[in-house]
Amino acid sequence: NKKCEEKRMPYIIIILVLAALDQITKQLMFNVSDGVQGFSIPIIDKFFHLTYVENHGGVFGLLQGKINLFTIASAVLIIYVIAVEYKNFKNYSKWTKIGVAVIAAGAAGNMIDRILRGYVIDMIDFRGIWAFVFNVADMYVHIGIYIIIIDYLVRKYLKKNRRKNNSAYRK
Repeated sequence: NKKCEEKRMPYIIIILVLAALDQITKQLMFNVSDGVQGFSIPIIDKFFHLTYVENHGGVFGLLQGKINLFTIASAVLIIYVIAVEYKNFKNYSKWTKIGVAVIAAGAAGNMIDRILRGYVIDMIDFRGIWAFVFNVADMYVHIGIYIIIIDYLVRKYLKKNRRKNNSAYRK
């Protein structure tokens, strides 16, 4: 249906633009570091650095060397989510759609790395508070989840208040 496709286009654009931005940040970090693992640029000394890391495992660097396992598992999960979300997408609120698109951009950004590089480039290093190095795509996944949760809570709150206001008018 052409009308449905037109309604989905803004979300497809969000996915493509954010995934491209993720890839640009990774390529810039690769170029600046010359691909040297552990190369680090202090932004806020002993707290926030940009550090080049090649993640050959999964989230938070777990199961290093098992990139093929994560690539296959991620591909299966992405295909499943696309199939489910494609059918349900029209029923979502605008903000939930945006959240889903942002999560999809994050998944796509890291999947591109796994397929083209055989590893995921990480570079965001909050060593002052966090032991793990992550990337922009990882941030997208978190931001998308937060958007969906906040949207859900706001809609639930508004619905509850509408019911309360409607019952107050009846008295």
